[in-house]
Formats: sequence, C-alpha cells, structure tokens
Amino acid sequence: MERDWDIVKVLRHSRHDWLNKLQLIKGNLDLNRIDRAKAYIDEIVIEAQNESKLSNFRLPMFASLLLRSNWERHYFELEYEVLNDPKPVEINDLSLTTWIQSFFICLDQSIEAFQENHLSITIDPHLEGVRFFFDFSGIINKNELIEQFLATSDMDVEIKEFSESELALEAFVPAL
Repeated sequence: MERDWDIVKVLRHSRHDWLNKLQLIKGNLDLNRIDRAKAYIDEIVIEAQNESKLSNFRLPMFASLLLRSNWERHYFELEYEVLNDPKPVEINDLSLTTWIQSFFICLDQSIEAFQENHLSITIDPHLEGVRFFFDFSGIINKNELIEQFLATSDMDVEIKEFSESELALEAFVPAL
C-alpha cells in the first residue's frame, strides 16, 4: 500500500481530479442543469476548505495520508471533515498516522472489495487534544479482523456501532 509520492505524482493525481470536477460542471452546464452545476461547485468549495484546514493542522504525515488516500488502492472511498479551524494542539503525528494506516489496512482486509464502501472521518480539534469520529458504511465480511485490531490497538477507541454494514468509532488523542 505504501508508495513513494513525489511531487510529479501528486500533481498528476490532483490535476486528474480537477479535470474530472471541471468536466462534471461543464457537462451539467451543457445540459442546462444550472442548479446541479452550482451544487457541485459548492461541494468542491467545502472539500477545498477541508483540505485547507487539514493542511494547516500541523500534522503533516496524517494530512498527507488523508489527502492521498483516495488515490491509493483502498476498497473504500474516504471523505473527511475538520470541524472548526484547527486549534494549536500538539499530538504525536507519527503515532496517529501509523494507527490510521493500520486501520486502513485492517478495513481493506475486512470489507468486500469493489462495493460501495465509504469511510468518513470527522476531526474535532480542541486545546486538550483531538477527537476523531470514524463512520464506515458498506459490506463488512470479516468482523473478527476488526474486532482483533481494536482489541490490540494502542489507541483508546470506543465502538459506537458495529454490524455487517456499519462501523462507527470514536477516539480521543490527548495533546502532548
């Protein structure tokens, strides 16, 4: 899963994404679907604002992992939201990133490939630490792998919901 992401690869993927977005807007405008084009532009603005907040979060490895996640070969689509503007909180970037990478690997091994699997991560920064909400919807066919991962996890994670089609977790990472 780990790839070397040089600047040319990053720009190539980013340019590809932007061209797809522009084609969707242009297609809707060509079909005189003005409201749909405006709605799509609004979605792009929100996505860009979240990318900006994530990039300003002072967690470069974590930000890089999330920003490139949908360009990698995961069996789920990732979306994320950063609530509020990032507070000047210091948490262990390497530890968080390593845990998230392990979680992504576990999730890929636990879900049915090539289905509509979605993972949403909500990031809620506070001065005393950062709260993370993970919401997965899709087809989980190996619950035991997720259970084992969470049982041996070094992060304090609370399971909110867990079924064959949904997984909701909450974690709090205290400030250093």
